[in-house]
Amino acid sequence: MEPNSSSPPSPIPIFSNFASPFAESPKAASGSASSTRKPLSLWPGMYHSPVTYALWEARSRIFERLLDPPLDAPPQSELLTKTPAQSRTTILYNFSSDYTLREQYRDPWNEVRIGKLLEDLDALAGTISVKHCSDDDSTTRPLYLVTASVDKMVLKKPISVNVDLHITGAVTWVGRSSMEIQLDVVQPASRKSEAPDSVALTATFIFVARDYTTRKAAPVNRLSPETEREKKLYEAAEARNKLRRTKITNEKKEVENGETNRFEVLLAEGRIFCDMPALADRDSILLRDTRLENSLICQPQQRNIHGRIFGGFLMHRAFELAFSTAYTFAGLMPSFLEVDHVDFLRPVDVGDFLRFKSCVLYTEFETSEQPLINVEVVAHVTRPELRSSEVSNRFYFTFTVRPEAKAKNNGHRIRKVVPATEEEARRIIERMDADSLQLSENSSK
Repeated sequence: MEPNSSSPPSPIPIFSNFASPFAESPKAASGSASSTRKPLSLWPGMYHSPVTYALWEARSRIFERLLDPPLDAPPQSELLTKTPAQSRTTILYNFSSDYTLREQYRDPWNEVRIGKLLEDLDALAGTISVKHCSDDDSTTRPLYLVTASVDKMVLKKPISVNVDLHITGAVTWVGRSSMEIQLDVVQPASRKSEAPDSVALTATFIFVARDYTTRKAAPVNRLSPETEREKKLYEAAEARNKLRRTKITNEKKEVENGETNRFEVLLAEGRIFCDMPALADRDSILLRDTRLENSLICQPQQRNIHGRIFGGFLMHRAFELAFSTAYTFAGLMPSFLEVDHVDFLRPVDVGDFLRFKSCVLYTEFETSEQPLINVEVVAHVTRPELRSSEVSNRFYFTFTVRPEAKAKNNGHRIRKVVPATEEEARRIIERMDADSLQLSENSSK
């Protein structure tokens, strides 16, 4: 029976918790005789936020089938057609009444920690993808769903930690083995000048499906948008997908034809820094001089239900390094604006030696009131015993400076970033072109 799309499902309430949510199963709590502790191999790590716990518990019944699936369990034989309403999920943060939850999410400016919010958004998008791909048949093996990329995430207003918050999302587009999920973070107005319930942040995630046994691309259920808004979102996503394919073709042609002029212009000032540093522009700085780096060994506490390192954790760590990079570069407290793009190129496993390397790629000064600082963070899985280092993730963030910080430092100027090598110049041009593409997509909506 198809659910009534006009009546949205009840939001999942989120409460603070410091104990394991798997100490006893929900059945045991209700007095059922089947009081069995969940197998340790299905526990996620203990690092994660209350939201992540709640979402993973909500979909755990699907993943419990993965503990010991029959070797001959067939894949889903027939694709279903689902509506966005069937995957729509809402989570609710009771910040106004739950003091402990507020403290878990509070940043130094009494706003929500963006890094923790990135974790929750990734967990919610994963839950939505599971809902869409589930066929409710316990005799077939479920799909292995992974985050392929974050296409865009835009902060539209500061998010207060004192006001209740809810995040709603649904599948808005599907390809053969991929799906696009849109999330809206909504918070009631804290000031009279704002709309009563305004969207504070929007995010678009791309998930891909793999067969749990072969790890090859697997088809996902079809999507049938119903409302006018759902149809517009589907059409916009379809247009973006075609535009990306066109861009890849054009990039190949540009590489073949060469773009020496753009490289030369970018490299000209960098060569002065390298060859005649005393004559270099003091309002500029070499890209390599903006770099920061940190590293870690990936611990079991950071794993997801699949036993690999949770993508939200990686985004959290990358964001905090990017924030620090923007802070040390600008000399003023940065203010987050956007996640421009995130690529998940390969999985990260428990025990991996992970290195995050960041730099300021370029700056923009279209308005003196809001200079833009574009930061790149690249995560490498390093294996010293094999003398190898592979890129696992690429993250791109945009920051500006907080108005109050700028007011205290009147006359402080954000410096221009220049490359010293062709490889650095190519990275800058690729990111500038990607940002221009996103602007054209947004203007065509």
